[in-house]
Amino acid sequence: MKVTWAALTLLSTSLFFGCHRNPPRGETPDSGAAPSPPSAASASQADDGQWLMAAKDYANTRFSGLHEITTDNVANLKLAWSFSTGVLRGQEAAPLVVNGTMYVVTPYPNILYALDLTQPGAPVKWTFNPRPAAASQGVACCDVVNRGAAYADGKVVFNTLDNHTVAVNASTGQQVWNATLGDINRGETLTMAPIIVKGKVLVGNSGGEMGIRGWVTALNLADGSQAWRAYHTGPDKDVLIGPQFKPFYASDRGTDLGVSSWPPDQWKIGGAGMWGWISYDPELDLIFYGTANPGPWNPELRPGDNKWACTLFARRPETGEAVWAYQYNPHDLFDHDSINEHLVLDLQMNGQMRRVLVHPERNGHMYVFDRQSGEVLSAKPFAFTNTSTGVDLNTGRLQYVEEKKPVTGKVVRNICPAEPGAKDWQPSAYSPKTGLLYFGHQNLCEDMEGLEVSYIEGTPYVGANVKMYAGPGGNRGAFTAWDPVNGRVVWSLKENFPVWSGTVVTAGDVAFYGTMDGWFKAVNARTGDLLWQFKVGSGIVGQPITYKGPDGKQYVAVLSGVGGWAGGIVAGNLDPADPTAALGFVNAMSDLPAHSTKGGTLYVFSL
Repeated sequence: MKVTWAALTLLSTSLFFGCHRNPPRGETPDSGAAPSPPSAASASQADDGQWLMAAKDYANTRFSGLHEITTDNVANLKLAWSFSTGVLRGQEAAPLVVNGTMYVVTPYPNILYALDLTQPGAPVKWTFNPRPAAASQGVACCDVVNRGAAYADGKVVFNTLDNHTVAVNASTGQQVWNATLGDINRGETLTMAPIIVKGKVLVGNSGGEMGIRGWVTALNLADGSQAWRAYHTGPDKDVLIGPQFKPFYASDRGTDLGVSSWPPDQWKIGGAGMWGWISYDPELDLIFYGTANPGPWNPELRPGDNKWACTLFARRPETGEAVWAYQYNPHDLFDHDSINEHLVLDLQMNGQMRRVLVHPERNGHMYVFDRQSGEVLSAKPFAFTNTSTGVDLNTGRLQYVEEKKPVTGKVVRNICPAEPGAKDWQPSAYSPKTGLLYFGHQNLCEDMEGLEVSYIEGTPYVGANVKMYAGPGGNRGAFTAWDPVNGRVVWSLKENFPVWSGTVVTAGDVAFYGTMDGWFKAVNARTGDLLWQFKVGSGIVGQPITYKGPDGKQYVAVLSGVGGWAGGIVAGNLDPADPTAALGFVNAMSDLPAHSTKGGTLYVFSL
């Protein structure tokens, strides 16, 4: 979801909400014992100790082969050094570590710091300030965040809020090139971490609540020139759908579905951006990513499947040509963007080794795909949901619950999961040692009322009032270990607030994550036992990493600084007395200011 903080407050009005409610009925995840570890081949690969992209690798596993820090000694972690970014907004980025230097990108104004890891305390080597347009802050949704940079061929590449992608010389901090990709006057911003594949820098836009037209663009790493752009709505030629496009399911086949599945011309302002994660399979030579929500939120104003919003695409990285697609949420009802990570894994499914994608979707289901064909092999609920009864594996269609569908002028109550989904952007991690997926997520429900809305360029285009609150059990978040082969929860740790941070898991069988009230935690990856925790200065919504320093030691790093959509009440100074602020998220987070102040500090730990 994407919309300005001021607009979120203005657009939302109070919804009545009872303090006591009956326990909701719906789908709940299965639980069971941990599986046997898979083949140790991938688990035993040497790790160079660096971190070149936000996701660690093309497969988006966020797994580190480093094993100096183990379940036996992680309790001895100490703070090695820290660094203030000087920016007090939501710190969602993953630091990079390349050749003895750490690179950190801040939220707006998107300052890039290079820190010298070869020197005590990691002093600043250089600073690059791209000076993005101040007006971009008024267009950004959910805080002015940035999710990190990528490194390749001596360049650090990152995005700015005002739609520039910038390449900087990693050694000197000098700008190599600067490409303009979008226009804040149309409601577009850039918040995602780019990924670099075969000399192409891949970037997608944000702004689904501003009536944008979503796209992914490939820039040539050498000079920043545009190689291709694939739109996510409109005719096939714009979506880069051609004769090689072969979706697995019938509902995704047809000509110009990006036009015919919308009311006339509404595809031109239909959202479907791409502000999340892109993965890559070198063997199949395919990139995989999901698109964001259609606009406006009120689904009654946009009849049809609204392709290609909420869609998984498989494309050729050098040309952008679409090979297959799958729509997670046809005619999306609840702002359930499909931008979450798609992990490229090889798993033993039903006695057969399969090349799969694993995707924790906002609609509350954990999808496992055959990544060559696009067939859904399984889609089990990983959190409580009462908005659907599951996925029909014959048709691929999500089965909505009729009485939970939003209605114009009527408040529909107890919708679970809420607009941020059962899990939002916060990336998971997979360990080939345990065979488990680890991820933070939220446990939120909501009341929603559909509204009439008109499109005005560059202004919010939402059409809904929303009010969120804690889901079943009262905890607003959890950190969960999931068995993707058997489709079940192995263990899960309840947290008071949504777990909005990323995750890293290591060959030492330790998983790290952070909480919105400022605890950085290490847990046993096999059992979930808490092994260590450290109280930082502000809530954590960033992505932890681990690396090998020039001294040969293993370090763990994370940015602290509460914010993002979940932490907007603190980062955006929103009124806790207004339950509809931040499109209803404030109602679920009104107590956060008592548990976290603003921050912007990098913390680095070692034994």
